[in-house]
Amino acid sequence: MAFFVAYDHAEERDEKERTAVGCGGLRLLGDGVGEVKRMYVEPGRRGTGVAGRVLRTLEEWAAARDWTELRLETGDAQPDAVRFCTRSGYTRIQNFGAYAGRDRSWCLGRRLP
Repeated sequence: MAFFVAYDHAEERDEKERTAVGCGGLRLLGDGVGEVKRMYVEPGRRGTGVAGRVLRTLEEWAAARDWTELRLETGDAQPDAVRFCTRSGYTRIQNFGAYAGRDRSWCLGRRLP
């Protein structure tokens, strides 16, 4: 339902020369619950706050549409993603949808304010 791209802060450059440094999307699962999809930050920009800004943008967009919860899936082989999500207020939940029954999937969720 929504997809956002984060760009570098090169205001002095022409818009065509800006570089995408991160992105993230949302899809509605139903009943005010959404799923964070395709969140990504360029490796050289990790640890700079880009991921946090993208996630806050997704959460704000969802809350403005009266969504009450966001969920996401990551894998047990992605400990940095798990740490980022838990620091951002997400907690482990039961695997949902296509991730149910997948041992290596970690699903996390957060109620929106």
